[in-house]
Amino acid sequence: MFKILIAEDDAELRQLFQHVLSKNGYDTTGVSNGKKALDALAADYYDLVISDIMMPVMDGYELVRSLRESNITIPVMMITAKDAFDDMRMGFLSGTDDYMVKPVNVNEMVLRVGALLRRAQMITERKQTIGTTVMECDSLTVTHQGISMVLPQKEFMLLYKMASFPGKIFTRQQLMDEIWGYDSETDSHTVDVHIGRLRDRFRDNPDFRIVTMRGVGYKVVKQ
Repeated sequence: MFKILIAEDDAELRQLFQHVLSKNGYDTTGVSNGKKALDALAADYYDLVISDIMMPVMDGYELVRSLRESNITIPVMMITAKDAFDDMRMGFLSGTDDYMVKPVNVNEMVLRVGALLRRAQMITERKQTIGTTVMECDSLTVTHQGISMVLPQKEFMLLYKMASFPGKIFTRQQLMDEIWGYDSETDSHTVDVHIGRLRDRFRDNPDFRIVTMRGVGYKVVKQ
């Protein structure tokens, strides 16, 4: 059973999150601030952290920074009332993996928690499988029906990122930020070029296809 730590100073909301996640098969623990979250993480193992941002003693930004500076890679989802883009950007820059704005749809939260846990397992294994196609991070290799192809790093990372969340739409800017970095001066047209190359390489692959969402971005769809 996956163990989830919830850092939220609103007791009613914390109890609601615990109740919903427990009903969906997760073992949950709740704390009221980031300092208590660090104490809990030092005392026990958790698979995922859900954290508010505005908390007393230690806020969510500081909590995540403390984890990442200690090389703790546990997935973190921030849930907050702060909905400005700069707040969201600061959350991601501090090292969070996902971000939801209050009021939270608890059913969506459960789906996102499941996706984060699957992604964490994929990163640990450093391997992703769609149908009979296997993508291996350590060698940048995609293998299908016994035939392996080594991809350029950026192409592999693009494909691996989208394949980790089949059906999820990624904007060009999201892909630029995650693959090339927030500070990159590379033109977003570069994403289109790399996507075009991936389409050419896997045009005949029966397990997935890359779909263009006109005016929005791209997604990988299972066949």
